[in-house]
Amino acid sequence: MNEGLRTGGSGTPVELSTDEVAGLLEEVADTVIEPHFGALSKAEIHQKSHPGDLVTDADRQAERVISARLRRLTGAVVVGEEAAFTDPTILDALPGADQAWVIDPIDGTSNFVKGSDDHAVMLAEVRSGRTVRGWIWQPRHRHMYIAESGAGLYRDGVRITRGPAGDPVVAATTHRSFQQTVAPEGGPRLEWTWSRWCCGVDYPRLCTGEVDATVYTHSHPWDHLPGALMLRELGGVVRTVDGTDFGTVEMPGRPLVAAADETAYRTVAAALRGL
Repeated sequence: MNEGLRTGGSGTPVELSTDEVAGLLEEVADTVIEPHFGALSKAEIHQKSHPGDLVTDADRQAERVISARLRRLTGAVVVGEEAAFTDPTILDALPGADQAWVIDPIDGTSNFVKGSDDHAVMLAEVRSGRTVRGWIWQPRHRHMYIAESGAGLYRDGVRITRGPAGDPVVAATTHRSFQQTVAPEGGPRLEWTWSRWCCGVDYPRLCTGEVDATVYTHSHPWDHLPGALMLRELGGVVRTVDGTDFGTVEMPGRPLVAAADETAYRTVAAALRGL
C-alpha cells in the first residue's frame, strides 16, 4: 500500500501516505464522533431536507476537523457532505480538480442516532475526476477498509478477494418497491434482503461476499466514491439501471446498482427496469 511522503509543489497534488489518512479518520472518530455515541441530546440532532435525513453536531464537528486538516496538509479541494448541503456549488469543483477529498463524516447518521454500530467515516481522494484512493472506517466494528486504484482492497491490512455472484443473486435495498421485482426467466434467480442503511457497511458487505448487489435511489458522491472504488478493485461495477457507470457526480432520479460482477448487475438491473 502507498507509503509515499508529501511531494507537493505549486499545482502538484500533495501525497499523504495512506496510513496517515487512515490514522486521521481513526483519530477523529475516537475523539469527536464516538464520545457522542449513545449520548446525543435532542438539541444535538437536526433535521435536514426531508424526514429521516438527519445530521448531528458530531457530523458537523467531525467534518470541520477532517476538512481543516486535509486543507492544511494538501491545499486541495475539500468536499464535505454537510458543507455541500449548505452550499451545493461546492460540488462544481470536484470533476475538474487536480486533487480533491470527499468526506462523509458519519455515514449512517440515523443508525448513529439510534445507537446502532452500523455507521462509518468515509473518505475518497479524487484526482482529475478519477477516484484513486478510498477509506471506510467503522468505529464500532473496528474495521478499516482501504482501496487504492490498481492495488486492490484491504481490510485491517489483509487483502480481500471475493468470488462471483451465485444463484440466487442476493441483492440488498431499503426500498420495498425494489424488493417486489423478480429476475427475468433464463438467468439467475433474485433474492432480496435489507441493506444496513449505511453505505459504509453495505459496500464492505458487497466486497466480502455477504450480498451480491445493493440498490440505491441516490448517488451522492460522498456516499459512493470510496465503496465504488473498493468494489471495482474486486471486479465489481457501479452503474445506473440504464447502464451508465457511476463517476464522481450525482445522477439524480436514476437508481444505482452496486454489483459484484456483470452477472449480478444484469440480473438486478433487468428486474428493476420492469418497475
